[in-house]
Amino acid sequence: MMFRSHQAGWRLLLLAAFIPGVNLQRNDSSELPSEAKIFRPVLQPSESVPPIGTYMLNSLKGSPCIKVTMGVEYIITEQKTWYFNLDSSRVRVSGYCGNQAAVLSITMPDNAASLQFTFTKEKKVFFVTKLTAHLSPMPVCKKCANKTYSGLVAHDKMFKTANGKSFKCKSENQLLMSSLLQVKLVPLQIQAFTLDKGQYGKEVECWADYNKRIIPIVIGAVVVGLLLIAALTYLFLRDSRSHGYESL
Repeated sequence: MMFRSHQAGWRLLLLAAFIPGVNLQRNDSSELPSEAKIFRPVLQPSESVPPIGTYMLNSLKGSPCIKVTMGVEYIITEQKTWYFNLDSSRVRVSGYCGNQAAVLSITMPDNAASLQFTFTKEKKVFFVTKLTAHLSPMPVCKKCANKTYSGLVAHDKMFKTANGKSFKCKSENQLLMSSLLQVKLVPLQIQAFTLDKGQYGKEVECWADYNKRIIPIVIGAVVVGLLLIAALTYLFLRDSRSHGYESL
């Protein structure tokens, strides 16, 4: 068999030498592939509204155990402020669900950006005990060095809500992850451990939304009260003057 293959090789060489137009192509599988492109976020000099995405994680039994709807904006402050919005269509969702603890990880290709929620269930409530963030963007200039920004918020009962209900906040939740990195979640709706058919439970309003809704009502009531007091005072004084003694 080896002798026949050598004969075939010599015949091809002779054809290439004596017959014009016959070319030999090298089929070498050892050639190196082209350099793989690594995805890296591009920082923007101005702020824009982040797209809203819904991220859901199922338990090992296949039932939904975590659901988060939010827009995510990374804010880098280093000499100048830069912004990057998370694209929900390009992320991978992973994590795990336990009886008392759960984790939701949202990761972009090549781990260029990530956000991870750690949930804890305590009696009849749940909350986020740790939030970690990571961003590896493109350098902002040609001579700028590659940098990675990471940070976390821990040891806090964030977004605390009764089990079976969802925490909802239309106002900004801007979290300081490190001295250089902030993460803004706007809007935000979140629920863990108990999700009936994958649907959010009764909404629990955040304090920022409550204040925005109540303060105008309180101010309006105070203004109306002051106007009413002024009107009653005017009527009282006018009535007192009309019943005064007439001069002789």
